Amino acid sequence: MKTAYLILAHANPKQLERLVDRLAFPGVDMYIHIDKKADFIHYEFLKLRPYLFFVKERIKVSWGAYSIVQATVNGLKQIESTGIAYDIVHLISGQDYPLKTNQEINDFFAANKDKAFMHTLDVATEWQEAIPRVEYYHFTNFSFVGKFSLEKFFRKLLPKRKMPGNLIAVGRSQWFSINMEHLRYILKYMDEHPEFVRFFNLTWAPDEIVFQTILFASPFKSQMINDNMRYIDWSAGGASPKTLNFDDRTFLENSGKFFARKFNQDTDSKILDWIDQELLGWKPV
Repeated sequence: MKTAYLILAHANPKQLERLVDRLAFPGVDMYIHIDKKADFIHYEFLKLRPYLFFVKERIKVSWGAYSIVQATVNGLKQIESTGIAYDIVHLISGQDYPLKTNQEINDFFAANKDKAFMHTLDVATEWQEAIPRVEYYHFTNFSFVGKFSLEKFFRKLLPKRKMPGNLIAVGRSQWFSINMEHLRYILKYMDEHPEFVRFFNLTWAPDEIVFQTILFASPFKSQMINDNMRYIDWSAGGASPKTLNFDDRTFLENSGKFFARKFNQDTDSKILDWIDQELLGWKPV
């Protein structure tokens, strides 16, 4: 079983180190994209791990912008360029953490190599709060004076946007687990459909829609499972999920998920210690 992790990170190098060490397992390689805004010198110490590779084409990532899609695409392209026949590719963040042992993760995805685990809520009917993302123009990916005023002007002046190619917009969480066939199809589609890329360059938080929408309109639709196997707490109702802490351990243990997000080792390391000892079987040194 060959596994690739694509990890998007922007801060907390010691927490990233902890995550990388927990995911280390025979057959596992890791590709890490460090936000270009971060000083890479703080992450160089991770280079000593032979299974770890940094994404060469780094992007300055802005929240809610297409830049996070581009960072992901750059990582996926680097994975594809290796020619390694990975059985599964997991997209996670540097603030994620496993809830199952590496053997459990390996065994589950080895038995489900033909499936794509990603959210596929229909924006028009099941996830309607996301409708404005695709119907209106957003300039989140750009930096110029007056862009928000221009957004409002366009909303009044121009008709609502329509998805290119009559695609159905689906998604919710950006994180996923797919195989190499899915990965290659996604990259090929984006290369061959520049109008699709242009559309999502003007979409707010497109990372939660882009990849799912492509596969949903593909021959691989029947392989999609509307569950990305991540535990994420959206109970606060905001634009970002809750930062998990020690009080969440019962929810994590009973979630049945393979990964969870998000954590902050600086504000609560006890929850990660608990996961290590109680769920992953790691003993303190």
